[in-house]
Amino acid sequence: MATARVYVARLAGLTVLGPDGESIGRVRDVVVAVRGDHQQPRIHGLVVELPTRRRIFVPMGRVTAIEPGMVTLNTGTVSLRRFAQRPGELLALAQIVDSRVRVNDPDLPDLRDVDVYVADLGIEQNRTRDWVVGRVAVRGHRRIARRRAVHVVDWSDVRGLTPQDVDQPGQDVTSLLGQFEGLRPADVAHRLRELPEKRRLEVAIALDDERLADVVQELPDDDQVDLLGHLEVHRAADVLEAMDPDDAADLLGELPESEAESLLALMDPQESEPVRRLLAHSPDTAGGLMTPEPVILSPSTTVAEALARIRDPDLTPALASMVFVVRPPTATPTGRYLGCVHIQQLLREPPAHLVGGLVDSDLAPLSPEMSLGQVTRYFATYNLVCGPVVDAENHLIGAVTVDDVLDHLLPEDWREEEQPALERSVEPVQR
Repeated sequence: MATARVYVARLAGLTVLGPDGESIGRVRDVVVAVRGDHQQPRIHGLVVELPTRRRIFVPMGRVTAIEPGMVTLNTGTVSLRRFAQRPGELLALAQIVDSRVRVNDPDLPDLRDVDVYVADLGIEQNRTRDWVVGRVAVRGHRRIARRRAVHVVDWSDVRGLTPQDVDQPGQDVTSLLGQFEGLRPADVAHRLRELPEKRRLEVAIALDDERLADVVQELPDDDQVDLLGHLEVHRAADVLEAMDPDDAADLLGELPESEAESLLALMDPQESEPVRRLLAHSPDTAGGLMTPEPVILSPSTTVAEALARIRDPDLTPALASMVFVVRPPTATPTGRYLGCVHIQQLLREPPAHLVGGLVDSDLAPLSPEMSLGQVTRYFATYNLVCGPVVDAENHLIGAVTVDDVLDHLLPEDWREEEQPALERSVEPVQR
């Protein structure tokens, strides 16, 4: 074994290789079995995420080397059975790290009888070649500066590492939030769904409204409803305000009417009004699919100004592909709809030209009553990724994007399904 003692936080994200150097996946967590009679917690194995996003269990007996940047197995044959946590098992990164414990180390009298938090676990092999928890790194609460230093103590000096202790409310989430930094909302949503329910809610509460809104939009419908239901009602309304109006409408449409109305009443009227307009349409029509906030310009807008608008990093690529030109007012529902201008056209024109002279008025707009099937054929016919929705009075009321169409064409559980599996040998794993 390349390393005598390993700290589990350093394992997160390491590439897992077979004996021939083939990549199998990445380490996502370490499975710890907490035993009674003051026995050292034993390491059962690793939770490894395959390229398909499926998480599987790899026993520690299969590990031959842990080196900087990689974990090597003694076999390329692994079980593809989805990892399922068993009674008595804890996940080191998801559950133990950040948990509140007490330390009884005579060399650290300042930490006696105060709550400290697990910062990391040091695992090592014992005489029988089993992997066990040997050391525990602890720290004070992040708000208490004098206790933020990390101390490494023997596992036997720590109290509070049982499943019952770890399941207590109020666990810190500093380490988990650190793992989510820099990840796309869809990836955070995937990681969130892999956490035990308690930890999932603790992380959600700790995220700011904007970040949580982005993540909620990437969850399956049932998970969205469940998470929103666990939030304090005013926080739930704040998160809905931060969501895209069409996603907020979709989520509220999954709730009982009275509950949805209560949340709408708590939202800022300027934020709830476009959501209410979307809820007036059937979800499988252009009116229900659209976003009420596309890029809308007046005819006197210059090309330079138009390009500046679509550089907004908050715009999706689909919404940035087209701008819509209307008579004032330019907030939906707008004044008279004049037409659209494609981004390619804007890129070819001098910056000082006006968009009013570039309008494509030949592209027929969608009507809010058009069915999902009609919208799909419209996008396929005109090779579009974004299309205008115009009411009977010729007012622009929103735009449909291809991602919204795909979201409704795919099965309801598409976010829960895995990518196509790679070829990999399968064999039973005894745990």
